[in-house]
Amino acid sequence: MTLQYLSQQIYQKKSYLCVGLDTDPVKIPKHLQAFPDGVFEFNKQIIDATKDLCVAYKINSAFYEAMGAKGWDIMQRTNAYIPSTHFKIADAKRGDIGNTSDQYAKAFFEVLNFDAVTVAPYMGKDSITPFLQYPGKWAIVLGLTSNKGSDDFQQIKVGNHYLYEEVIEKVAGWGTKENVMFVVGATKASDISDIRKIVPEHFLLVPGVGFQGGSLAEVSIAGINSEVGLLVNVSRAIIYAGATENFAAEARTIAQQYQQEMVRYIKD
Repeated sequence: MTLQYLSQQIYQKKSYLCVGLDTDPVKIPKHLQAFPDGVFEFNKQIIDATKDLCVAYKINSAFYEAMGAKGWDIMQRTNAYIPSTHFKIADAKRGDIGNTSDQYAKAFFEVLNFDAVTVAPYMGKDSITPFLQYPGKWAIVLGLTSNKGSDDFQQIKVGNHYLYEEVIEKVAGWGTKENVMFVVGATKASDISDIRKIVPEHFLLVPGVGFQGGSLAEVSIAGINSEVGLLVNVSRAIIYAGATENFAAEARTIAQQYQQEMVRYIKD
């Protein structure tokens, strides 16, 4: 998916919402736990209920890999079920030496047909470059994450800058705004304005709104650029909004609340 098409979808839907399908088999409604294909049925109903309110879905591969071969099959079928109009993210946090990253890129872009995959930059340029060789595909690079452990490395001072600032600036030069995004946690909203000075035109994938306490208003005010340039991911607050047979309708209600708030921040 191109940047132009993604931006077009955002303006058409008045939404930069990304729904996270971090589907845990033990947390889906009990009536679905008895289904032989309960996780996939859960995902289908969530997608059907929210697809007009969001522009992207993020599948956290760990929840599917933990189920073994069955999980990979569910992940592939879920991704195929998401409409082609939506940006499809594999939240897999890959990153290894070049020939290994070649295979990761092939797995997520060719076999599973995702539009983007999250990657870790710690091993340097040759671990990221393979993900940048696919036209219309994206590497979403970990920049400043919302977990407490981000203090351990990301926020170490390197000269006059933090390490995460050095990483974002350098990685931005390996690709373009057309194929590189950055993960910036919503609980670090106060730093987004500074990050925008480094990458004013790149998209930012922002997790952490919802259960983690991030503020959509703060993220939006600090991060929106001329093409909006944000994908705000909400996972548990939407997909686990309800635990009964009406769970999809309840998920839709929460997704709609986020979308309606986003309308206020999108400039025509």
